[in-house]
Amino acid sequence: MDFAYSDRVEALRRELATFMDRFILPYNDEWHRETRSGRYPLTLLNDLKALAKDEQLWNLFLPDLPETAPGQRLSNLEYAPLAEIMGRIPWASEAFNCSAPDSGNMELLHRFGSEEQKQRWLTPLFEGEIRSCFAMSEPDTASADPTNLQTSIRREGDEYVINGRKWFVSGANHPQCRLVVVVGNSDPGDKQPPHQRHSMILVPMDSEGLNCVRNIPVLQHEAPEGHCELVFRNVRVPAEYLLGELGGGFAMAQARLGPGRVHHCMRSIGQCELALELMRERALERRAFGKYLHEYANLSDWIAQSRLEIEQARLLVLHAAWLLDTGGNEAARSAVAGIKVVVAQLQTRIVDRAIQVFGAMGLSPDTPLSYLWTWGRALRILDGPDEVHLRTVAREEMKKRANSAAKPCRISRCRRIYRTRGRAMLAPSLQT
Repeated sequence: MDFAYSDRVEALRRELATFMDRFILPYNDEWHRETRSGRYPLTLLNDLKALAKDEQLWNLFLPDLPETAPGQRLSNLEYAPLAEIMGRIPWASEAFNCSAPDSGNMELLHRFGSEEQKQRWLTPLFEGEIRSCFAMSEPDTASADPTNLQTSIRREGDEYVINGRKWFVSGANHPQCRLVVVVGNSDPGDKQPPHQRHSMILVPMDSEGLNCVRNIPVLQHEAPEGHCELVFRNVRVPAEYLLGELGGGFAMAQARLGPGRVHHCMRSIGQCELALELMRERALERRAFGKYLHEYANLSDWIAQSRLEIEQARLLVLHAAWLLDTGGNEAARSAVAGIKVVVAQLQTRIVDRAIQVFGAMGLSPDTPLSYLWTWGRALRILDGPDEVHLRTVAREEMKKRANSAAKPCRISRCRRIYRTRGRAMLAPSLQT
């Protein structure tokens, strides 16, 4: 495993960092000012998208892009450090057409969509002309266990009829959102095994019977692009809008989630790096009780510990990305689950330290820290709660033991060795 960045990736990192400094960061205040005023800055974003496409910093996330689509065709391992740079400013990914949930939806359509579906939705997504969203979680079920999902997808003649309620649908409030990918139960009689009862279907956002009930604030932060609650009441779409095979929803979701979690985690690490930078600057400039803050041992330890933890987490994520590239989703299952736990907890821990160093200012909108903390805390639930991912890791560990059941138990063997050698080392008078 060699995680050194190639010359190509190093060049892209420099280009991307320069673009962020020259064109994204100077507009950060304007973006927040516009969104707080209720105006989504589409003109600003469209200008940045056009510039990023001209600079060939576009569609960086998909290794097997079609030849006709613009993009760099990077592997997961190559894309990961670029996601970290973009993550420093949470809205920046959209400027490079690399934001969630579009990146995952593009992968779904690319891998499983029909030619007609690709022509209608994938091509404009690749070009950045439209946005999309992904509807899986439901308010009335424990969605961490997706076999509970109740939204129904029922065939009636040449159409499918969708009924149900979804929430925390990221991106659904974006003015350019044209498509929602819905996961629902297509086997109402429970005739199939639990993980073959659900399907994915493509629903245009302007479909009759589809209503956006509200944009849900996440820990009091309301995202302009939306984490929305959607209601589907007898929404009818043509049968050819079914994505992939009937009953293949879970398999497609797993194909989508692996790379997406690497993207999320590397963006989160970028935000941790930002929090650490702010912590360092504050500790150097602020004096209390006759000393600069960094001269106090506990604050110095916080800075050092944060650096060590970021480096550890980054290596874990790069390892998961490498496993995805070399072995696919199945080989990376445990690693991907692990990074989701480690990085979400890391973000709240490091940002919490930074807030403490800033004092009251850290609680205010004068720094990005309060937002970064809330987002890190949300990540411990969004995209699967910590407990589910820990369960996945534990199961993989137990499989290792089950696969070696024919071999003598190492613990028992070690105990025998220790008993024998331990008695031999005792003085003769004690060997009783």
